[in-house]
Amino acid sequence: MGKKTIIPFGPQHPVLPEPMHLDLVIEDEKVIEAIPQVGFIHRGLEKLVSKKDFMQFVLVAERICGICAFGHSLGYSETVEALMGIEVPRRAEYLRVIWHELSRVHSHLLWMGLLADAFGYENLFMQCWRLREGVLDIFEETTGGRVILTACNVGGVEQDIENSELAGIVLRLDAMRSEYDELLKTFLKDRSVKSRLVDVGYLSRDEAFSFGCVGPFARASGLEEDVRMFGFGAYDDLADFKPLVSDDGDGYARCEVRAKEVLQSIDIIKEMADKIPDGPFGQKVKGAPAEGSYAASRLEQPRGECYYFAKGNGTKFLERFRIRTPTSQNIAGMVQTLQGCDLADVPLNVLTIDPCISCTER
Repeated sequence: MGKKTIIPFGPQHPVLPEPMHLDLVIEDEKVIEAIPQVGFIHRGLEKLVSKKDFMQFVLVAERICGICAFGHSLGYSETVEALMGIEVPRRAEYLRVIWHELSRVHSHLLWMGLLADAFGYENLFMQCWRLREGVLDIFEETTGGRVILTACNVGGVEQDIENSELAGIVLRLDAMRSEYDELLKTFLKDRSVKSRLVDVGYLSRDEAFSFGCVGPFARASGLEEDVRMFGFGAYDDLADFKPLVSDDGDGYARCEVRAKEVLQSIDIIKEMADKIPDGPFGQKVKGAPAEGSYAASRLEQPRGECYYFAKGNGTKFLERFRIRTPTSQNIAGMVQTLQGCDLADVPLNVLTIDPCISCTER
């Protein structure tokens, strides 16, 4: 047996956009155990429900994380709407899905760029982020923001998108698809990429289930789990939605699932733009959550299922607000993938859960 050594990974590391620390127990070049530490950027945002009223808190929820920003404002708004029995206009529900799926596209393209950079393909990194800029341009034109959109609110959305503008967005996404298909050839067929991802960081279906993994990380191990299947909001109008699943459970499978979800999201946006009904896109919200009332909602963020809980106390300030984020669910599975892997594969294994530490440490 070789000598065991403890090597620190993070909290500052080139593959980590946010701080996370791992103590890696190494024997020769193999990882025997990985002990995670989080908590470097805890901000106490959930406590702010006692300082900001339930309408103002939408802005706080959106700032839990930049990449997942619209999803958090949507998840919070849907929770409060359930808490108060508010019925959202149907057009607003369609617009929410369109912005949410655009957010998924931009999040996955960002992750694919980081993955390309991690195994040394700088040109591929730049191409992924160049396509992502096109999505951010759509955000800016439709909401005025590129990362923090301030488009969603309790009762609907802040602004409408004209049908002619939606048709233009679909044309731009179609044009992006042809360029994206070229990137897919590298991510999914390049021999060098496969050598870094195939059979690396294996996680079985049973392990993914027992660790409670969610999102593309779980679907790459054969778990058919996607909250969009349950048809919340306008998702119930999709003609035929099926989550993308792989049974391989390795790093390549996790890359494949996310890469193909970009195309799936583009198809969803096209279908929503084609079916969107006319009508109002928001309403004025009066009153406050009743004392003792509580509600929960689930949302499929780019990284997986996000769970929201809120409790009212009869005032405009919520009694409690709580989020369970996908990264907090996936860390245990990530630690499992690290056991037995080569030290050189640790950065890629960490990246394949697409860690969002800002969401995890609220």
